[in-house]
Amino acid sequence: MPDSLQTDAAQTDALYDELLDVALEAAHRAGVLLRDGRPADLGVAATKSSPIDVVTEMDLASEKLITGFIGERRPDDGFLGEEGASSAGTSGIRWVIDPIDGTVNYLYGLPSWAVSIAAEQDGEVVVGVVAAPMRGETYRAVLGRGAFSNDEPVRHRPAPPELSQALLGTGFGYLAERRAAQAEVVRTLLPQVRDIRRGGSAAIDLCDVACGRLDAYYERGLNPWDLAAGALIAREAGALTGGRPGRSASHELTLAASPALFEQLQPLLDELGAWHD
Repeated sequence: MPDSLQTDAAQTDALYDELLDVALEAAHRAGVLLRDGRPADLGVAATKSSPIDVVTEMDLASEKLITGFIGERRPDDGFLGEEGASSAGTSGIRWVIDPIDGTVNYLYGLPSWAVSIAAEQDGEVVVGVVAAPMRGETYRAVLGRGAFSNDEPVRHRPAPPELSQALLGTGFGYLAERRAAQAEVVRTLLPQVRDIRRGGSAAIDLCDVACGRLDAYYERGLNPWDLAAGALIAREAGALTGGRPGRSASHELTLAASPALFEQLQPLLDELGAWHD
């Protein structure tokens, strides 16, 4: 390898190491805040797309902590956060942040919630961290380096021999019309698979695919902060991610599964209309 390419590769590795360290520390600090600082009388601070699409004071506090921490260490980077953090930056790095993925779970005291932090370089996700404090697990991935839960490498579950043996995860939107359409997809799909789980955190569901705890996960209506970190972790664990045939994972549809199962599910979900309301 020419010296110039070696230098570029070393610089890229050093950058990714730095981004990972920052993401891990930010996620850890936010996770401690959310786990230990949850008020006993936690209530809804605001709503978004519907009265059941909620924001708590802890969502806002977590995002403020994360953006403040990252901003101190990398002041030229941009942000895209679920609760309003948005800046372009000048470095080519943008942080995509979900301060609590699974806010309704958090509000009700259910354990399936996480802090999701991804770093994009020129629009491509290169680092992803999902911290799930109530599980005692932090999932992480760097582009091209594999996926890990805590310090253990993880790999997707091999595809079951038949679709009827596949355990799927999914989620539902907050608008009544979308829920009705999603219920129709589940009604048709459920008899064809082993079972369907609804955990309430897209980031954790994607990491469960990475860890082999789900065979596949699909959902309509995800935003960049819901899927950026988890989708990278799933891909680095060997799973495929995407949307409708020929399209990337997006708000329209997100699917993650082992390659063989992905090839079965993607056309089926397309046929069932999982990509529209």
